[in-house]
Amino acid sequence: MIKRIAVLASGNGSNAEHITTYFKGIETVKVVAFLSNKKMAKVLDRAEELSIPAFYFTKKAFFGSDSVLRLLQALDLDMIVLAGFLWKIPLDMVRAFPGKIINLHPALLPKYGGKGMYGNRVHQAVKDNGEQETGITIHYVNENYDEGAIIHQVKVTIEPAFSVETIAQKVHELEYEHFPKIIEKLLNLQNGEN
Repeated sequence: MIKRIAVLASGNGSNAEHITTYFKGIETVKVVAFLSNKKMAKVLDRAEELSIPAFYFTKKAFFGSDSVLRLLQALDLDMIVLAGFLWKIPLDMVRAFPGKIINLHPALLPKYGGKGMYGNRVHQAVKDNGEQETGITIHYVNENYDEGAIIHQVKVTIEPAFSVETIAQKVHELEYEHFPKIIEKLLNLQNGEN
């Protein structure tokens, strides 16, 4: 049976593309849609290039109606992957997909999480606080920003001389290497495989 994934992203979509490319050679997993809350997001262009159905939705559609929830349910998903998606997931959506929504955060939670902590804002905070390491956190999504149960963390050492851009690059490398593998592992666990 094919496992079906949708990816939600607000921006560039490099992780969405990387996840799709990773699963191209795996017959048991299929990325069936990209969804974005930004009309001009690069992730929607990437969807077209990859021949993945793409959907744009407004704040009103997401928070003020159940139209996005109904769309996700109609896609018959095994997992919803947040890859640079900046809005908090409504409680009715969390409840509709229990244990099936995961997020990638570009820091070692619980540090540097919460509303407004995304992208270079996170890396700048890490640098400003003189951290000696940073990394990625893959976690389940609950009704609060970045507070769901942690699934997997990977660390990388950073030097005081590193720029915010260098820190971002190091974190992106971890994202590309680990995120698709953890998604695959979680989907296999749903099947009862070890």
